[in-house]
Amino acid sequence: MKTRIVLTVAVAVALLGAIFGAKYLQMRKMAAAMASRPAPVVTVSAATADEQDWRDAMHAIATIESRAGIVVRAEVEGRVERVAFASGATVRQGDLLVEIESSVEQAQLAGLEATARLAAANAERTRELRASLTNSQAELDASEAELARAHAAVEEKRATLAKKRIVAPFDGRVGITRVDPGQFLNKGDAVVELEAIDSVYVDFGLPQQDVAKLAPGMTLTVTVDAYPDREFSGTLEAVNPRISESTRNVRVRGVVPNPDGALRPGMFARARIDLAETRRVIVLPTAAIVYNPYGDAVYVLTPGEAPAGAKAPLIARQQFVQLGATRGSQVAILGGLKPGDQIVTSGQIKLRSGLAVQVNNTVAPSANPAPTPTEG
Repeated sequence: MKTRIVLTVAVAVALLGAIFGAKYLQMRKMAAAMASRPAPVVTVSAATADEQDWRDAMHAIATIESRAGIVVRAEVEGRVERVAFASGATVRQGDLLVEIESSVEQAQLAGLEATARLAAANAERTRELRASLTNSQAELDASEAELARAHAAVEEKRATLAKKRIVAPFDGRVGITRVDPGQFLNKGDAVVELEAIDSVYVDFGLPQQDVAKLAPGMTLTVTVDAYPDREFSGTLEAVNPRISESTRNVRVRGVVPNPDGALRPGMFARARIDLAETRRVIVLPTAAIVYNPYGDAVYVLTPGEAPAGAKAPLIARQQFVQLGATRGSQVAILGGLKPGDQIVTSGQIKLRSGLAVQVNNTVAPSANPAPTPTEG
């Protein structure tokens, strides 16, 4: 019985060994076949690293502000008699915006003017009497004081009446009206927003290390998402003398002409200040850069080895580079490449250093210093 069991186990072990041995030999042959098979050729697009004269620039995210902007408010209370402007209209300094009912004040002014005329007549008679030494100097002084009080009361009432006519304090564009005829206004109630936007301020911050490069009068270029095909030109007006302690940025203000009112207060914008000096740098499409936590790199194409009579393949090799400023879909390379190097511009996700590639530039990424939204 024991001999039969031993024989059965031996046969089973031998059978399993034969199966595993056959599988092992099969896998060895497959591995050898795969090792002898050439690596697949990856298709990429490529561009030549060219040198260009690159004008350095400072870039920042900016906010558009009106040259002057206020909320027009009532200085006195009363019922709105007339709204003299249309929402969104352009107004000139002194134009009537809102008129508040003033019949009571007009009547009071008439009474005060009559009192002032009487005080003037009394003062004139008192002067004549004083000239003939018929009255005292004290009586003349009292008469003159009464006349002055009467005139002051008239001027005070006229000032109140003037405030019943709310006018534009400067040229600009009004917003949407907040009042209607018949509405009662209290002192301080808002009437309408008024913004002077024939030229606008562009406010932004720059790192403190850029302070030495800034000077009033420098050229400023502004772009906004609302008008992607337009650039607005202006000048740098002022640099804040104080650096922010929280951000270590300096506040900068530019002025941009805005005759058509395209730029609106509160808009998000991108500001660029072009510096005077230029330098020669290698320029590549930003799509060529492979961004890594341990360094930015590109793939450089170099000729590989080939059998006699065959065309040498191109081999992609990773090269770390030092990046400079960007301009549109271009980036400046400050180190790591030399002019004439052939650089992979798309298809890097399929690459690793040492792979053979073929170049197909039928579809290539944009390399435009001022791209538009329709460009890839």
